[in-house]
Amino acid sequence: MTPAQPPRRDARPDSRPDARTAMPAALTTDRHPELEALLARVESALGGLGEALRQRDAAGIETQAQLLQGGLEDTVHAFARAARAGSIPAPLRARLVKASGQVAAQRDSLMRATAALDRAIDTLMPKEPGGPTAAPVYGGRGWGGAGSYRG
Repeated sequence: MTPAQPPRRDARPDSRPDARTAMPAALTTDRHPELEALLARVESALGGLGEALRQRDAAGIETQAQLLQGGLEDTVHAFARAARAGSIPAPLRARLVKASGQVAAQRDSLMRATAALDRAIDTLMPKEPGGPTAAPVYGGRGWGGAGSYRG
């Protein structure tokens, strides 16, 4: 047998949310359906890009990156127009900030991966001393570039 729990001090007799802390979702997006749709498009492209990156799907990465870029451009312009015309609801602003953080994190991750790939390529194909291009893949009597053929 468990003893009866004393009633919580913050318990309310009715089940309605506290009006000071809760704002119905409909009130935040009803006045801004364009912003809601654009932000949902960006969030979807971010999810798709993340999944394509996890699967190492080059075509998917390219497609999702293009969708994300277009979506971000449209969203930023729409939010700027809405901000000039009035206020933007806090939940939409928070979602935009979160999406912006996700974009920054993915950009940082891609930059690190690109730098690692560049280092691996430099290791496999070192630069010629004093030359701006990579050294020929084969040396000695093998193929050494377009100018090495002597027919």
